Amino acid sequence: MTWFRKNAALSEELAGQIGESQTLGVQLRRMARKNKLAVASAIFLVLLLLSAALVSVVSPYDAVNGDPSIRLQAPSSAHWLGTDEMGRDVLTRLLYGARISLAVGVVPTLISMVIGVAIGVVAGYMGGWIDYALMRLADVMLAFPSLLLAMVIMYTLGGGVMNIFLALALVGWASVARVARSETISLKESEYVQAARSIGVSSGRIILRHILPNCLPALIVLFTLNIPSAILSESSLSFLGVGIQLPNSSWGLMVNMGRQFLYNAPWISLAPSAAIMLVVLACNFLGDGLRDALDPHLNNE
Repeated sequence: MTWFRKNAALSEELAGQIGESQTLGVQLRRMARKNKLAVASAIFLVLLLLSAALVSVVSPYDAVNGDPSIRLQAPSSAHWLGTDEMGRDVLTRLLYGARISLAVGVVPTLISMVIGVAIGVVAGYMGGWIDYALMRLADVMLAFPSLLLAMVIMYTLGGGVMNIFLALALVGWASVARVARSETISLKESEYVQAARSIGVSSGRIILRHILPNCLPALIVLFTLNIPSAILSESSLSFLGVGIQLPNSSWGLMVNMGRQFLYNAPWISLAPSAAIMLVVLACNFLGDGLRDALDPHLNNE
């Protein structure tokens, strides 16, 4: 009889979870009504992604080969953001650079999320010496300044897109592991997890079916907030000359290449700097909106 009561309690709790998951669309629609800034940020990011993907169709200019006769021209109707020192259209190069800069923001963040969530969930659920060992490893990673550690990795491996993916992923997983661990520790003491344990559900199944789905709201918000950090790190590394290398282009590299023309052609550096600022702000506003929509403690309706 006790087993049936526990099983019924588990079924009821799981039914409640399904009902909560079905309200995700309602929560996002509520965010769309209340937080116009988050919606505008999402629209801006989507338009930027589409522009970067279709730049070869939209722009008539070559991003690599320029016209020396129009070098360092100020913004005009023909070249909205002017031209650079080689006569290349700055707007075209900005959109081509967005491909790498946005990829550097998303891909390393996604890799670090996968690594950090796996380590944090295992540490929080298992506890004991496993938790201690994994968290001490995370403490060692957090003890180093992230930009300095990324620079050491880039100096060791060399510049390039794949190496910067690896460098930023390695320096970003520890903070994600901390968040995932704290979420897991609070969830593993919940009634439905205790009921699942009592009827013999395996630890792996509990983690995959009950712990991870309930961690998703916090992890989604963390993902959106970590993207601008990765973009800023890539921009800093490229500005210092250890990030993206020619012939590739990124916003940080464009800022670095245009700094010698700040007095007579400031638009070369100001355009990618403004793009970095706008994307970072948009990601943060979107993250705040998602947090307000998905966090039950902030949702009073």
